[in-house]
Amino acid sequence: MTNHIIDNKYINRELSWLQFNHRVLQEAADETVPLIERLRFLGIYSNNLDEFFKVRYATVQRINFAGKEGKSQLGGIKASKLLDIITNTVIKHQTESLKILGHIQKQLETENIFILRENKVSKSQKAFLKRYFLEKVSPALVTIILNTDLKLPNLKDDAAYLAVNMKLKDETNQYALIEISKNMDRFIVLPKEGDKDNVIILDDLLRLFLDDIFNIFEYTKITAHMIKITKDAELDLDSDLTKSFMEKISDSVKEREDAEPVRFVYDKTIDKSTLEFLMEKLNIDNTDSIIPGGRYHNRRDYMDFPSLGRTDLLYDKIIPLQVKGLSLEGSIFEAIAKKDYLQYAPYHTFAYVVKFLREAALDPKVKTIKITIYRLAQISQVASSLINAAKNGKKVIVSMEIQARFDEQANITYAEQMQREGVQLIFGVQGLKVHSKMCVIEREEGKKLKRYGFISTGNFNESTAKIYTDYTLFTANSKILKDINKVFNFFEVNYKIYRYKHIITSPHYTKNKFFQLIDQEIQNKKDGKPAYMKLKMNSLTSYQMIDKLYEASQAGVKIDMVVRGICCLVPGVKGVSENIEVISIVDKFLEHTRLYIFCNDNDPKVFISSADWMTRNIENRVEVTCPIYDDAIKLELIDTFDICWKDNLKARLLNKAQNNTYKQNDKPKFRAQFEAYNYLKNKLDA
Repeated sequence: MTNHIIDNKYINRELSWLQFNHRVLQEAADETVPLIERLRFLGIYSNNLDEFFKVRYATVQRINFAGKEGKSQLGGIKASKLLDIITNTVIKHQTESLKILGHIQKQLETENIFILRENKVSKSQKAFLKRYFLEKVSPALVTIILNTDLKLPNLKDDAAYLAVNMKLKDETNQYALIEISKNMDRFIVLPKEGDKDNVIILDDLLRLFLDDIFNIFEYTKITAHMIKITKDAELDLDSDLTKSFMEKISDSVKEREDAEPVRFVYDKTIDKSTLEFLMEKLNIDNTDSIIPGGRYHNRRDYMDFPSLGRTDLLYDKIIPLQVKGLSLEGSIFEAIAKKDYLQYAPYHTFAYVVKFLREAALDPKVKTIKITIYRLAQISQVASSLINAAKNGKKVIVSMEIQARFDEQANITYAEQMQREGVQLIFGVQGLKVHSKMCVIEREEGKKLKRYGFISTGNFNESTAKIYTDYTLFTANSKILKDINKVFNFFEVNYKIYRYKHIITSPHYTKNKFFQLIDQEIQNKKDGKPAYMKLKMNSLTSYQMIDKLYEASQAGVKIDMVVRGICCLVPGVKGVSENIEVISIVDKFLEHTRLYIFCNDNDPKVFISSADWMTRNIENRVEVTCPIYDDAIKLELIDTFDICWKDNLKARLLNKAQNNTYKQNDKPKFRAQFEAYNYLKNKLDA
């Protein structure tokens, strides 16, 4: 991998992402992780890879199709070469993932859990499966008969297919495709036999009843092998001025169905004639990533592998904690009026966000609610609360980002529902995604309007709040909320650029403000004062931010970084970045917090943010970084960073070799996510 580091300065973004996903695969391989959870990590690895090909690989392929080398965009690597490197890396990782899957299945058998193939079912099991097939599968089955002279129907990229080859009596081949729909349960649990739990994968159920599916054909031999295509998922918005923005997004989402394939995965045991026939029909060529795989694809479905009642093979569920001093029973506004509070999900319950919105919806004194929405839960109490508020006569303004990737249609559906109920919708700013996470309400108190609000590092989504780590600050600080209100004004009047005294916003101020903070650390170091930075984010890709961190390192400023995903910075290079150390934590929860701490001569400046240090977050999105003024919360945030930094079980060192080496030392075992929960629990009990 070191050959793909440019001038010892930057790691290619796409290749760094593949190494992040390999860290997810490491969790599937880790025998200290509960067994069914390991299967689910395999599913997460596969789902991540699907999205990577739909977006990042597709982008590189577009650059290549345009006849451009794309070196400046791709970190110094030609697009054509990068496509080859990605494919080879993925083949290597996929091979590893198949071995891990095989090993997990053997271990499941020692736990009396058996994943049966179609040729291993007993007579009684077959009778059960026949009923299941006839009642639940056969009526919903989509089977496509392929003729050599007809165009192949449009295939879905969220489904895998069984490619069927029937050798007919006249020695000709009849091909067909059976769609493995995501709307069907992929894992069928059979009746328990003694202590044994038996599961069959839908693919093998279909193999078991191929004769029933194709009984109108007379064949001497029939085979079925899995294939899967992934399509370009970038949205191309048309310029039709008669269409609303929502219509354009909706039409573009539909056009994804006709997008070009970018990846073709097939069962490596498929016969050559079937493979050649399908590749020709699908127009698969050398610029697409062609990956030989195993018997099963769409392994993202392992995220939903049934628990079978085996809680001993799952992580213990945590009981979300209350925030100390912040009751879910009394008025949340009364509490926030007195002091700021910090919610740290999933260790703290997400219920405070819903409680805040529910109270705002019912309180006669609340006149206005303004909120940004990026991704909502499938059944959203947040959306329900906002609709409730509108029905109660509140002015509810929602900045809805309907370009949130892969959630576009869901957000459009919610947007239409809200509009019908009287919620005022703002669809962001032209050319910018609204990624900030904030809410402000105005409440009549005496003759004045007082503001209350919250600012978060993550989405207002009850589902992801159970598995994503995120900070949410609840505050009545008039200075911060005045700035937040200006951002909502900017949504409505885009041509006016506001000045902010407290928050840091993208796209206008983020880079310069953080440069100033870094420059202050550099100056303090030169003046012999304490100087350091502690930075936590999801991804670091902005070369300008990286160069500034290199400048600080060269000045002697110590920089500790926790970066979960992509990291284009190369730490530990003498004369460049020897004072920078970077770790990545991949564990039970997805690390999603953005936290920026600057020493400031031992009077720390602390910020939570919706923004990573990526070019898109700094230049092409509306983001909000919020200062923390409450000393107790500031200390709590510094403590939680330090807890992450001490991890020596799930932290990997990000280095020039990009080998995902675990951070190990002779100190007692320390697992940050477990210790963070204990830390907050102890504070609550104190």
